[in-house]
Formats: sequence, structure tokens, C-alpha cells
Amino acid sequence: MADLYASEDAQQILQIAIAKETESGDLTRIQLAEIASELNIAPETLWSAEREWIALKSESSQQHLFNQQRRQEFQHHLLRYGIVNGFLLLLNLLILGGVGFVGFVGLSWGIVLALQGMRAYSTSGYRYQKDFEKWSRRQQVKRSVRSLFNRFLNV
Repeated sequence: MADLYASEDAQQILQIAIAKETESGDLTRIQLAEIASELNIAPETLWSAEREWIALKSESSQQHLFNQQRRQEFQHHLLRYGIVNGFLLLLNLLILGGVGFVGFVGLSWGIVLALQGMRAYSTSGYRYQKDFEKWSRRQQVKRSVRSLFNRFLNV
């Protein structure tokens, strides 16, 4: 057995031990405070960590929603691409007997669509963070406007 543990290792060991001590694996806020007290963690530090955890959990759920929305938009664009280009190709084959100009349109649109797909399924990086922040601001504005309309409608 090691005499020293890395912070992450200690957290994992404690997490397993706490899960074994509680039957359901869930802790009440009082139990959490008692454990923190036994570990000489100040109550202010614990509640600050709790607020930080709540904020991270909220952001994580917002990012999940953002990712779902981006992927759904991409899938809609992909469907439109298939329908429009399929129709144009069929039309060209029937009228001209070949692919013609539709091949250029399909290829160009396909490249743009591929780039959009890469962006839709990317979940890290500078561009992702900027897109997420922009989306978050739009969601905040939508909530504010909705709240304002609800106030006027209820009055």
C-alpha cells in the first residue's frame, strides 16, 4: 500500500468508502457536513464547493442541451441536402441524361455540410466555447422576453 495518494486517487477512495457506508449511495446535506467536519473542511469551504458544483452541473446540462440542438440542426440540413440533391440529380438524369451542373452543386454543398457536421459534433475548443456562449446568451434573452410577456399577460 502506498503512503501517499494523489488528490484524485484520494477522492476516488473516499467516494467508494462513502458509497459503501450509505446503503443508497445518497447523502443528506447534514451527512455531507458531518463528513466534511471529520475531514477538517471548514463549513464555508464546503458550501462554496457546493455552489460551485451546482453551477458546474447546470452548465453541463446546458452544454448537453446545446449539443443536442446543434446535432439536430445538422441532421435537418443533411436531410434537406439529400432531398434537394436527389431531386436535382433525378431531374438532370431524366432531362439531360447525365449529372451535369448538379454534381458541382452537390459537391460544394456537401463540403459545407461536412464542415458543419464537424462543428456540430465537436465538443471542445475555442470555437465550441464561443458558440456555446453565444447560444447561452440567446437562451437568456429568450427567457427574459418570455418572462416579460408572461408578466404583461398576467396583469
